[in-house]
Amino acid sequence: MRRLTVSILVAVGLWFAMFSPWTAPKLNFWWAMTFSAVVLTALAVPYLRSQRMTVNWLSEVLLGMGIAVVLWGVFWVGDAVSRWLFDFARPQVDSIYAMKQGSAPWLIGLLLLLVIGPAEELFWRGYVQCKLGQRWGANIAFLVTTAVYALVHLPSLNFMLIMAALTCGICWGGLYRLMPRHLPAIVISHALWDAAVFVWVPIM
Repeated sequence: MRRLTVSILVAVGLWFAMFSPWTAPKLNFWWAMTFSAVVLTALAVPYLRSQRMTVNWLSEVLLGMGIAVVLWGVFWVGDAVSRWLFDFARPQVDSIYAMKQGSAPWLIGLLLLLVIGPAEELFWRGYVQCKLGQRWGANIAFLVTTAVYALVHLPSLNFMLIMAALTCGICWGGLYRLMPRHLPAIVISHALWDAAVFVWVPIM
């Protein structure tokens, strides 16, 4: 548990640096996010290596694609509802998309698809939620991991981003709670959803 606790604190520190108004303006967000993803992967891999898993890649890819499409639809509906309910919703969403400025869309898409998206799932679900589940049980692990995943976005001071992280955490964490053997599909869905919602078919 000590190693897991340190790993979570490292993630908290990295997300604070990327999103805090005191540090974020000094960083290139996408390179900082890529660096953070590499760090998270390095923290998760030693644990993941100990987990033996047989993978049917065709079914995992298809399942991952389906999850990504459904989650994109959930966010499309959520965007419409939030704009109707809250005057601040669209400006906050626009500020998230503004992070793309100054970087090539194709590069952002590749980083999200190949590095950032997979790293987040391998760390938060494959390592943190799995490890907590072994100690506290699957339900508590799901709740704690989902809460921490949302709270690390708190330094952004962006309500819509925090709610987006909470929604994604509930989705991916809930799926991992129900079908932990399908972690590859959950990783694929995160990577595809990231690239789709930020670059390929943004919710504007």
